[in-house]
Amino acid sequence: MTSDEFRRLGHELIDFIADYRLRTERGEFPVMAQVQPGALRARLPAAPPQRAESGDALLHDLEQLILPACSHWQDPRFFGYFPSNSLPAAVLGDLASTGLAQLGLNWQASPALTELEEVTTDWLRQMLGLSDAWRGVIQDTASTASFVALVSARERATQYGATRGGLQAAAASLVVYVSSQSHSSVAKAAMLAGFGRTQLREVPVDEAFAMRADALALMLAEDRAAGRVPCAIVATCGTTATTALDPIDALAALAEQYDAWLHVDAALAGSAMILPECRGLWQGVERADSLVVNPHKWLGVAFDCSVYYVRDPKHLVRVMSSNPSYLQTAADGAAPNYRDWGVPLGRRMRSLKLWFVIREQGVEGLQGRIRRDLAYAQWFAAAVDRARDWRRLAPVPLQTVCVRHEPPALTGAQLDAHTLAWVGRINTSGQAWLTPAQIDGKWMVRVSFGTHTTTQQHVEQLWALMRREALADIPGGGGS
Repeated sequence: MTSDEFRRLGHELIDFIADYRLRTERGEFPVMAQVQPGALRARLPAAPPQRAESGDALLHDLEQLILPACSHWQDPRFFGYFPSNSLPAAVLGDLASTGLAQLGLNWQASPALTELEEVTTDWLRQMLGLSDAWRGVIQDTASTASFVALVSARERATQYGATRGGLQAAAASLVVYVSSQSHSSVAKAAMLAGFGRTQLREVPVDEAFAMRADALALMLAEDRAAGRVPCAIVATCGTTATTALDPIDALAALAEQYDAWLHVDAALAGSAMILPECRGLWQGVERADSLVVNPHKWLGVAFDCSVYYVRDPKHLVRVMSSNPSYLQTAADGAAPNYRDWGVPLGRRMRSLKLWFVIREQGVEGLQGRIRRDLAYAQWFAAAVDRARDWRRLAPVPLQTVCVRHEPPALTGAQLDAHTLAWVGRINTSGQAWLTPAQIDGKWMVRVSFGTHTTTQQHVEQLWALMRREALADIPGGGGS
């Protein structure tokens, strides 16, 4: 591909993306892809092309083959999972990152990559109201950040035992404590970090689905008395199912008492902390050892961009560092080598899309959209509370509302089947996308607000759609 061909196709690709965004705003696509498993694979050649194909052929197939198999996370009618916004500024930042093709092995490999990451993670720190005791690094996801946190906790508890016999040489079992509402990636991280499922304690939650500090205190005392070592506590600020908020301050006091590492998973909810009025939701966070916030969720930075903050980067470097001779430079010690702040040796320039978004939106612009989404959730929660036969199942501290339609005649398995039926009809209709989930062993539906193009009209249309579909299989209709 020549420079001229690249320029022409690049303009056409930008036009394609811009048109696609407008089409999603107009609701031209079903929100959830309406294809069966294997449908796209069957339309693609089984073998690679032997001869070069034109860029025009690529753009044609992007439109005709790839787009129909896409689900549309940027659609204003997307209320599933969690917000995964990709603002236009983030798209441009990602394009610039790929175009500059920087590879961060150390500072010398790309001074711009390292220093922009330093600046942008510190900008975000200030936006979140965190003290200057924190240092940040961009990971790919919160899953990786949790893994890094638990490896760090393990090494601190064993006096850096990995350099000797690892966990096999540990004198006592190391225990990790999580909420029963913690993200599944935390349990996965614990296993990958070598703890084992039997060393993972699931702490009960209260009526608001937050970890009970009193229950944790009992577990810690029992494990200590049995000769086990409390190693790490993972507090969740905004759980996946209900956005529940663990009592970080109380958990921090227990972590200090037992010398356990406290990691705060604020993947979604951390974005809300750019609002001063929300920071009470994570009171005590300054007492944690590490925390993670995902700008690629609610703040509009294109996936993947997960910012992991630590209070002691020297400890992190001691755990994660690798220093082969071919990567040593005269700048070592004068600038951070981010290869020593996580698992991968190399890294791409993710900070560019964070930089683009913060500059293009401004802090006030980002704050305005977070406040808008909080207001949508409160409006929706109030509508559910007023409606007959509808029940809100959890508090609404952030942007997720958990609901269930409960006709008097349906209970148990019948009610579960009813819930899955009406939400399934909505999702397969393509008119909206909601996520069913279980709490207390029963199915409910999560309504997650946060797509940057969603308006109040979309919120009201969703509520009307939910009421209509929920009544569709109820003999005689019922309340709404």
